[in-house]
Amino acid sequence: MAEQVNITALDDGPYLVKGPVTITDADGNQFHTDRETVALCRCGGSTNKPFCDGTHSKTGFRAANRAVQEEG
Repeated sequence: MAEQVNITALDDGPYLVKGPVTITDADGNQFHTDRETVALCRCGGSTNKPFCDGTHSKTGFRAANRAVQEEG
């Protein structure tokens, strides 16, 4: 059975991605990491994009409202 990938949005912080993933940017470049969990920048200020470098805590980044649950 394949491992499950979980993505968690931290309050006013990065997306935590846990599980086996390949991260590819818009130019097709792949980013490899040996970590089981990676933090992806959500504020746009990281100098290590697409990865989080903690800049969100220095800039006062505030995430958008929580996603609306779909009915059904």
